[in-house]
Amino acid sequence: DLQICQHRAPTCCTKKMEESYQAAVRRERTQSIQALNFELKYMIVGHITAFQEAFESLLRFAENHTSSLFETAYRPMAKEAAEPVKELFTDISLYILGAETTVESAVLRFFDSLFPLVYSRLINPGITDLSEDYTECLRLTRQDINPFGHYSKNMVTELSKSLWASRMLSQALSLGIEVINTTEHAALSKECSRALVKMQYCPHCQGLTLIRPCVGYCLNVMRGCLASVSELDAQWREFISTLEYLANEMAASHELEIALSGIWSSINEAILHAQLNGPQLSATVDKVCGQPKQQEGNLSSANIVPVKEVTQTQTFVMAHTSLNNKRREFISYMKRSRTFYASIAERLCDGDLVMRDSSTCWNGEDVV
Repeated sequence: DLQICQHRAPTCCTKKMEESYQAAVRRERTQSIQALNFELKYMIVGHITAFQEAFESLLRFAENHTSSLFETAYRPMAKEAAEPVKELFTDISLYILGAETTVESAVLRFFDSLFPLVYSRLINPGITDLSEDYTECLRLTRQDINPFGHYSKNMVTELSKSLWASRMLSQALSLGIEVINTTEHAALSKECSRALVKMQYCPHCQGLTLIRPCVGYCLNVMRGCLASVSELDAQWREFISTLEYLANEMAASHELEIALSGIWSSINEAILHAQLNGPQLSATVDKVCGQPKQQEGNLSSANIVPVKEVTQTQTFVMAHTSLNNKRREFISYMKRSRTFYASIAERLCDGDLVMRDSSTCWNGEDVV
């Protein structure tokens, strides 16, 4: 009553043993593919982790750098500016990790929150009644009167260019893991598991427990079993090319590190621009939002002190050159894995599974 290991000679197998063999080959094939995938997956996961750690480090540095601007140059609003600064960098982090948000919305939301502070603490420091309605009016007015000039738009442009490639690379790496995980758990067809039993276990039914499959026979069986997986070859090669392109984009002129360190300078220039145009802004705001309560004896506007960029930017970029090195090492490794899915059958038939240095092997029917 054997269905797979039928043979004219007497056999020591039963139908139940054949069923056990089928379960065994499914388990073994999954383990074999997992073992093949391990190194590749380890490299991708490792790079995702390294990339995210380096990126978080860059963000923390840029956030601290930006906070220090308010503490040193714009002390009257430093405490209240802390939350908008934190929100800005949180939004940037979420964008990189693939959240449904944009760099533009993050930056403009920051400047919306910043304008009421700049207006009430620097341009008109005598304001005492900053009600919720008045604050909201200032936020909405910011979009129409553009108090920060072209600096807010420039910041959107610079960050969008550099963060786009980082966001895409982050998503591409996650997609790579997803693809590898899917191939590990690709279900074997009934025909495939029968062919694998015939190749690996049917010799046992004749008492030939040491004989192993012939190389050509193994390749035929594996290629048939893994046809759907090897079809990924063209897309995998394209995926590697895309990773290479994105890594080059990140390392090109729109350097992530430089863009993040430039946030400090963009915000500083934007605030200075608003202060220099204080009288015109006040006149427009008074028309739209009304005149707020002032302290007795109107205080003069805070002195405008241009703050020069400190040499931290150079240190900032130098401290994170390792990110570029990690990218280069990773892409070099991934380029070597271009043929991963094309050669998966050959790799599974390598090693102990087949008989290579012997004159006898199993061809599916007999010892040859």
